[in-house]
Amino acid sequence: MINLVKKLVYLLLCGIGTLIAQNNTSYWQQHVNYTMEVDMDVENFQYTGSQKLVYTNNSPDTLNRVYYHLYFNAFQPGSEMDIRLQNIKDGDRRMLADGKSRIAPLTTEQQGYLHTVSLKQDGVSINFSEEETILVVDLIAPIPPGGTSTFEMEFKGQVPEQIRRSGRNSKEGIALSMTQWYPKMVEYDFEGWHPNPYIAREFHGVWGDYDVKITIDKDYTIGGTGYLQNPEEIGHGYETPGTKVKTKGKTLTWHFKAPKVHDFAWGADPEYVHDILKMENGPALHFFYKDKEEIKENWKNLQAKTAAAMTFFNKNIGEYPYKQYSVVQGGDGGMEYAMCTLITGERSFGSLVGVMAHELGHSWFQHVVATNEAKYGWMDEGFTTFISSLCMNEIMNQGKDNPFSRSYESYYALVGVDQEAPQTTHADRYHNNFAYGVSTYSKGAVFLSQLGYVIGQDKLMATLRKFFEDFKFKHAVPNDIKRTAEKISGMELDWYLTDWTQTTNTIDYGIKEVVAEGDKTKIIFERIDLMPMPLDVLVVDANGNQETYYVPLRMMRGEKENPYPQLKRTVVEDWPWAYPTYELLLDMPLSNLAGLNVDPSQLMADINRENNIWQATE
Repeated sequence: MINLVKKLVYLLLCGIGTLIAQNNTSYWQQHVNYTMEVDMDVENFQYTGSQKLVYTNNSPDTLNRVYYHLYFNAFQPGSEMDIRLQNIKDGDRRMLADGKSRIAPLTTEQQGYLHTVSLKQDGVSINFSEEETILVVDLIAPIPPGGTSTFEMEFKGQVPEQIRRSGRNSKEGIALSMTQWYPKMVEYDFEGWHPNPYIAREFHGVWGDYDVKITIDKDYTIGGTGYLQNPEEIGHGYETPGTKVKTKGKTLTWHFKAPKVHDFAWGADPEYVHDILKMENGPALHFFYKDKEEIKENWKNLQAKTAAAMTFFNKNIGEYPYKQYSVVQGGDGGMEYAMCTLITGERSFGSLVGVMAHELGHSWFQHVVATNEAKYGWMDEGFTTFISSLCMNEIMNQGKDNPFSRSYESYYALVGVDQEAPQTTHADRYHNNFAYGVSTYSKGAVFLSQLGYVIGQDKLMATLRKFFEDFKFKHAVPNDIKRTAEKISGMELDWYLTDWTQTTNTIDYGIKEVVAEGDKTKIIFERIDLMPMPLDVLVVDANGNQETYYVPLRMMRGEKENPYPQLKRTVVEDWPWAYPTYELLLDMPLSNLAGLNVDPSQLMADINRENNIWQATE
């Protein structure tokens, strides 16, 4: 009997432990160590590689299956990317020729592929199946919580014609843009696996360390992710100044290491100029661009602007954590990668700086604070658009009162054509590219600029710095930015995250009526659309004197500081959302009132600003 009691107690304790584990909401993430050796044939653009991947399961779950991304398989006729391109209303112009898919007519020699030749788990051969851009691997030995497994793979690939992001022989003559080029472990997080097919959009990766060796024709210069381990053997501008580099044979083997990243990308070309700018108390900035006279001046001038942008982001968000950053001419526009970006380089100087600033901004919002771009693209693209707009306003001396005006205009245009979908929509599932682009980039930027209207600009910037500090080298989700803003501001902001990102509710507050009430003036405001907001109201009297009234939103449970400290501000009773109207009584006769303006900052995304303004008539 005693033994039975002891057994029951033991089982009860085990059950309690299980309950605790199941309800433990503490953060965890998986970890990978990649060791890769790749041999690139620049004549036929084919490559072979070996990969050793040490995978650590930090989740509370036992894994019986893993997945890899095989992105290059998207560049084949009949792929999901090809079919989507043929059916979407406004296909990406870079991917079209005469309005038709550039993927559909690719020959065997032009298309891309990435195939697994063999795969072992902990030294034992294992079966796998290739489903276009996803490799499905059922494990012979499950990986328990806290367990580690080593996968050894042989693979082969062919670089596609440059169509989207990756590829060979771009329009600007760049030989190789090697992005999303290797078998890449799919992310497993608290939501489960994310084996999204590569159809059009962005990426989601596992944090880890990379050790990569690339063997390629010795005339080619490589720039990209990681620190070169053998610069004195390679040369190409990496060597110590004054060092004479002697090479033997037709190829060089470049050895890179990249710590704490979730991606590895590189560009290569035999005509790259390689410049290095070492920032004082900062990283080394590397620049790789074609040796063409018509672009040299812009690329030389870009270097100081890149340093200025790095300084701006360091100051306003947090310190860049790596020892170098590379700007590489390549790709088909601009795209962020770990420790580098690939951008097209035959641009005007302003455009070149703009795309650099945006992609560099992604080093903070995506490559240090990483989100699932397929599900929360508005966070990485929107936050980057926000901070790069501020950056450009400063480093290019733009002098804009509202650096985000273009983002607001784009958002209003989307609302105007009734094509908006909630920002919770998967990136591949928007009706068209226009709706995706505006929702992700523009509305995502407005999320932050408007949050500054709600909680105050100082609190907004403090929120961004705290968010970066708390979630660097982690995968953040929307609730994380909301909770950070709540802690910084002391306000309740669930309503804001919900309405702005999870619905297509719009903001429309208006001045409904202005009437005399004895020697005072009664103003009746109305909430016309569904999304709640607090109101800043500017009041101007007949003598030109100005003051503001602040109408808090009740569900905020707080007030922001006066955004116009030079003006008298009166905080009035808060507005419960369910009430469609609100009355404000001014202590002045109607005859002395010259004008009213709801939200003079224009940071509240009110879709009809005409009813925000009232002026006295003669």
